[in-house]
Amino acid sequence: MTAPTPAPPPPPGIAATPRTVVVTGAAGGLGRAFSLAFAREGCRVVAADIDADGAGETAGLVADAGGEAVAVAVDVTEQESTRRLARTAADAFGPVDVLVNNAAVYAGLTRQPFDRIDPSEWDRVLAVNAKGTWLCTTALLPHLRRPGARIVNIASATVLSGSPLWLHYVASKGAVIAMTRVMARELGEQGITVNALAPGFTLTEASYGLIEDAAGYGLDRGALKRPCEPEDVVGAALFLASPASGYVTGQTLVVDGGRQFV
Repeated sequence: MTAPTPAPPPPPGIAATPRTVVVTGAAGGLGRAFSLAFAREGCRVVAADIDADGAGETAGLVADAGGEAVAVAVDVTEQESTRRLARTAADAFGPVDVLVNNAAVYAGLTRQPFDRIDPSEWDRVLAVNAKGTWLCTTALLPHLRRPGARIVNIASATVLSGSPLWLHYVASKGAVIAMTRVMARELGEQGITVNALAPGFTLTEASYGLIEDAAGYGLDRGALKRPCEPEDVVGAALFLASPASGYVTGQTLVVDGGRQFV
């Protein structure tokens, strides 16, 4: 009798051995969800945010769940601040395996025609969302493990939909996608992958004030007739940070419930 063919091994998880993950914008919303998800996978988390108290709360939640975390106050628009973040992460846990560039200006922006955007608000949005991604990656680069490190840049599905009345935000996230492709080309020889994650409208504390009904954020235009929750985005981030995505780089993974093809 022929022996049955053994089942293939399961895909590798995030942390067969403890790995270190740096998450910016970790004080709440998707950043907190990313931090807790990586901790559940056995990773050590560096929770970074300009909101030091919020970052500390996230690190405390990780610790309460039995994980390891440190909180770091960082202004991603300031080079020296991002360098301090990098040094703190390396001093706490050694080489960094995953960088999630999530810090962004989003809540509090006023939807308005592009010709009415105040230049100072334009500069602030581009400084945090685009320049901050560049500065954090540059600062962490000397500390990233080679080969095998993963960089996940958080973009937005608004780039694909051309969401009106958000020109500065959409432009900043378009820049993130463009930088992702360049970084992937430049870092590929070092065995570092760089990908972008483009969520659709996700229900977090930062987004509740921006909508009044489902039509306000396109729920009625998606293939899946339900809102996007943080956990929907987390799964995609875990994949892009895992060994299972080792041959995926320079790509943009859209998580929007099928809105873009309906």
